[in-house]
Amino acid sequence: MTEILSYTACRQLSQMFLAVVFFHSSEYILAVAIHGRSNVTLKSLLISKNYLLAMIFSLLEYIVEIVLFPGLKEHWWISDTGLALVVIGEFTRKLAIITAGRAFTHLIKVYHEEHHLLITHGIYRFVRHPGYSGFFIWSVGTQIMLCNPISTVGFAIVAWKFFAERIPYEEYFLKRFFGSEYEEYARRVASGMPFVK
Repeated sequence: MTEILSYTACRQLSQMFLAVVFFHSSEYILAVAIHGRSNVTLKSLLISKNYLLAMIFSLLEYIVEIVLFPGLKEHWWISDTGLALVVIGEFTRKLAIITAGRAFTHLIKVYHEEHHLLITHGIYRFVRHPGYSGFFIWSVGTQIMLCNPISTVGFAIVAWKFFAERIPYEEYFLKRFFGSEYEEYARRVASGMPFVK
């Protein structure tokens, strides 16, 4: 059990803790700054029951593996690659939120609001859904950072499936709101999620 108190465990788990706290608190702070406190709920923290279960599973995997297979967690180049992905994903998502401003919401808008503009500049020149791309990279990166092989695959599959369903649903409304302007934009710019048009 001393593996739980090892330098490796302390480093990886503290990085995970800081990544999760920073991600969710900055998400909430940006939502309040952009939309105003009265328009933001705790849902802006993006913490759901399924998300909590996934995080608990990843921590259980980490503990079991560091006790039974401590060498699995000692691949620093893998862990550091995961940390780099966490930073890239975090940066991408926050850049998407700041660039879109009031047009960025945590819930898909089904009615067009006056302030809802089609954002095609900044990071949106390169990917249509950089917020989703950023979260995908961040979430998978957290598991690579922990050297969790099962959760890495699980997070990648679950997050990809979620966005593969969410993007077409959201784009249905974007096409209704912005018509041919959005269709032209979608033809020119990739979605930002692998294998999702």
